[in-house]
Amino acid sequence: MPLPPTFEARLVGKTKLTPSVQELTFERTDQKPFSFEPGQWVSLILRQPEHEIRRAYSIASAPSGGPTFQLAVTHVEGGPGSTYLHEVGEGALLDVVGPQGFFTRPLEKAGPALFVGTGTGVTPLRSMMRAAAAANHTAPMWLLFGHRTEADLLYRDEFEALARDTPNVRVELTLSRAGDTWTGRRGYVQEHVRELWTALEAMGHGPPHVYVCGLQRMVGAVRDLLRKEMSVPRQQVHSERYD
Repeated sequence: MPLPPTFEARLVGKTKLTPSVQELTFERTDQKPFSFEPGQWVSLILRQPEHEIRRAYSIASAPSGGPTFQLAVTHVEGGPGSTYLHEVGEGALLDVVGPQGFFTRPLEKAGPALFVGTGTGVTPLRSMMRAAAAANHTAPMWLLFGHRTEADLLYRDEFEALARDTPNVRVELTLSRAGDTWTGRRGYVQEHVRELWTALEAMGHGPPHVYVCGLQRMVGAVRDLLRKEMSVPRQQVHSERYD
């Protein structure tokens, strides 16, 4: 396999998504289209005074045919990489390596999908869903997205708008530390996977595929549930972890 390319990108926009997460918009300085498959990731090279830091982030945006792309970065207390990215100003130049990764959903053969994400693990799922919606792909796409509190839910308004406007999209939100006024699902995502997968399968559009992204503990729990308890074939379970 050839090595992924390295290119220079300029930070052209920053948006605060939650108290701890910022969305960063980058643009290739050579203005060439940034081509990638939804679900892939890039590695940022952060040059520090004494050393170089590399950090990998899933691409949060869908391919647009242009030179820009978006990442969502959680600030980790004491983490040099995320602290730098949260503090650096627009106009900063970084070297980027990518795209990379095989956690993808090619639309030409995509069937019903259950997307399961927690935290910034939802970003590659967002990329997949936005790309499919832009292509008017009609296979059912159901998103199960979990976080601790309501304030932590990334892209909530966007996901709920997509579900309202797109007949084949369904969005289910669950909180592990829900407040008294929360009316959505409660608990960890793995507590709801069986119900949603079974309902999606019953629609009769073909065997659902599951795309899971988040921390290892959640990803492992969902994979074990699907593979060992529910006997879902390995080919229908796709996962990516970021710890």
